[in-house]
Amino acid sequence: MDLVRKFATAAAAGVLVMGLAVGANAQSAPETDEPVKLAMNEWTGQHVSTAVAGEMLKRMGYNVEYVTAGYYPQINAVADGDIHATLEIWSSNIGEGWDEHFDSGSVEVVSLSGLEPQEAWYVPAYVVDMCPGLPSWEALNDCAELFATPETLPSGRFLDYPAEWGDKNSPRIEALGLDYVAIPSGGEGAIIAEIKSAVDRQAPLLTMFWEPHWLHAQIDMQRVYLPDYFEGCEDDPSGGMNPDATHDCDWAGAEIWKVANPGLKDTHPGAWAMIDAYSITNGEQAEMMAEIDDKGRDLIEVVNEWLDNNPDKVKEWMDEATM
Repeated sequence: MDLVRKFATAAAAGVLVMGLAVGANAQSAPETDEPVKLAMNEWTGQHVSTAVAGEMLKRMGYNVEYVTAGYYPQINAVADGDIHATLEIWSSNIGEGWDEHFDSGSVEVVSLSGLEPQEAWYVPAYVVDMCPGLPSWEALNDCAELFATPETLPSGRFLDYPAEWGDKNSPRIEALGLDYVAIPSGGEGAIIAEIKSAVDRQAPLLTMFWEPHWLHAQIDMQRVYLPDYFEGCEDDPSGGMNPDATHDCDWAGAEIWKVANPGLKDTHPGAWAMIDAYSITNGEQAEMMAEIDDKGRDLIEVVNEWLDNNPDKVKEWMDEATM
């Protein structure tokens, strides 16, 4: 099932109505002393999205528990109610098993996060001059040795997401006939460290990365353009340039969802209403991320400072959640 289409139709009507309905009950918050359990995944932007919701819930009087959870495995915990909500789900990157939980109703999309995402292959901008033909993907094979390392010689090295975020680039590399090896990173921090190291040395690097992220404000990263995404690219080999393979395309455009166990509407209706109400922009998230990652500040301190500095936004969310 196409979850983006499903959300755009069903959620636009049903979730909006449901959000208004539970909002009417939110004035009695907190309804219970039982904590609202929010998933903390593996990257700072998600921590910010989650802490904004969690700290707002605390201001409403809720107990909040931040639960460390892997991005892919967390869906079972949300479906079982061991985690109530996970607040930065990229529609372009959800693992097997998510569809069945959405279809069964054991998890629901609450609303959009407000973020405008992009996942793509990137090189530091100076690399374009080192590999003629970039930023088109078709130049990459002519420059494979430029990106090679001792572990991949004679193939080029592609720095990928960590393994626990899934593997969609190995099939993409194979489908496009590229002489590269996808090497999983150790996580967000490891990718950033490699990018910074490459820039310091003016060395070639090809990596998977994303927006929104504060790094783009500090380092000029050039997107590498793959063949355009098309419906069915990841399932039907007949539609793309390689009739024998799927994934012969760029990453799909994405939405970022706030997802929750539907039982939260019954046990903590005011919390559901607040999760529905709040949203943040790319710039707002990047501003907080930079304070945390680049300046080494505490997540909760930074988020509460940002909330204190944005009283109109806080009031708007609070009013919507308690109407």
